[in-house]
Amino acid sequence: MTAAVAHSILAVLAPGEQQHLDSARQMQALSFAVHIPLVCFGTAFPALVLFTEWLSHRTGDPELRRLAKRWSRIMVALFAIGVITGTILSFEMGLLWPSFTATFGSVFGLGFAIEGFSFFVEAIFLGIYVYGWDRLSPRAHMWSLVPVVLTGFTGSFMVIAVNAWMNHPSGFRLVAGRAVDVHPWHALFDNVYFWHELVHMYIAGYIVTGFVLAACYGFAWMRGDRTRYTHAALAIPLTVAALAAPVQILVGDWAARDVARYQPVKLAALEGLGATQRGAPVHVLGWFDSDRDDVRYGVKVPRALSFLAFHDFNAKVQGLDAVPAADRPPVNVVRYAFQTMVGIGTLLAFLGLFYLFVRLRWRRLPETVWFYRALVLAGPLSVVALIAGWVTTEVGRQPWVVYGFMRTEQAVTGAGPIPWGYAALVIVYVGVGAAVVWILRRLANSEVTA
Repeated sequence: MTAAVAHSILAVLAPGEQQHLDSARQMQALSFAVHIPLVCFGTAFPALVLFTEWLSHRTGDPELRRLAKRWSRIMVALFAIGVITGTILSFEMGLLWPSFTATFGSVFGLGFAIEGFSFFVEAIFLGIYVYGWDRLSPRAHMWSLVPVVLTGFTGSFMVIAVNAWMNHPSGFRLVAGRAVDVHPWHALFDNVYFWHELVHMYIAGYIVTGFVLAACYGFAWMRGDRTRYTHAALAIPLTVAALAAPVQILVGDWAARDVARYQPVKLAALEGLGATQRGAPVHVLGWFDSDRDDVRYGVKVPRALSFLAFHDFNAKVQGLDAVPAADRPPVNVVRYAFQTMVGIGTLLAFLGLFYLFVRLRWRRLPETVWFYRALVLAGPLSVVALIAGWVTTEVGRQPWVVYGFMRTEQAVTGAGPIPWGYAALVIVYVGVGAAVVWILRRLANSEVTA
């Protein structure tokens, strides 16, 4: 009975004329753009709250306890909003891409099952932690947050494992359109493409969370709020973000070399490299001209791509000419997303290094107003870099949903009501956005006692 119902649903959602392929892509992109910043807070924010509470126990500073208490309320609010956006994403995976889930669900389903288990454990202990203020012993209360930190990590761990598999699929054979000889553990956790994605995303979580929080309190500091409370609320997330941002440059180098090895077409799109060649250059900015298969008006850095991709100035780099035009991603979209991510990431790293230098040299916060102006901008820019990074990863994999095995146009549903669903999705996210602003303003203005 269950199988019959499933087949009926799949028949309705089965790929048709793919007339709504672009709409489906935009819906998925919109949901990711809304959800991914919340994932960053889900992975990094509990660790910051835990550290702040631990520091309050160690120093006896009531302002640190008050800060941890306020942050825990914000953490719960963001978790609740993440439940909404995460649920929408889960439905979209099945409704927008039915052939993808029907064909490969047995390969990646284990990851989402563990992610769901992590979510429930996280929700349980988050409730214990929030309602445990003044009800549990200080030590028990602090330890009740540890499972939230761990499950926040394992949840994102599983989703990234699935994404890494989509970029570098393994652990199955495709026979007559069906996945056979499936080994989920090997597919998800023994994937050479997985580890750089995990580390890259996890560090990004700390960068985004740290700079967004620091931007809020940096604004208050710039306007004259120099209390002990604001000092701690600014220094803790800023120090974390300042340490993470330079490290991300090294992880980015690791990621680029893995992309060069396992997804050379994506690398060629990132740099607009039309022809396969040795001593390949990097072009900063410029526009990829598909008629000339080259970048126009960019700043050319000779041999830089060969060195960055293979640590060899004369290494051979595969160009876009290695595949038919139909198998290439939209080059300029990928290039600008990549350069946006790298450009912002580099600026954040310099800002972080400046802060660390002042902190270590004079043991105080920077005093120049220009630093705080830059810091206020760094919060939203870190989110822009995060989303640009996901555009680079996801659009750079196109036209494949499962690299080399299933094209995106083969996975999309042929269901007619997609435009209605798109409109409803936009309305929901506008409502959620308004609710987020209202809730965060209420929490920011509410009184919190130590």
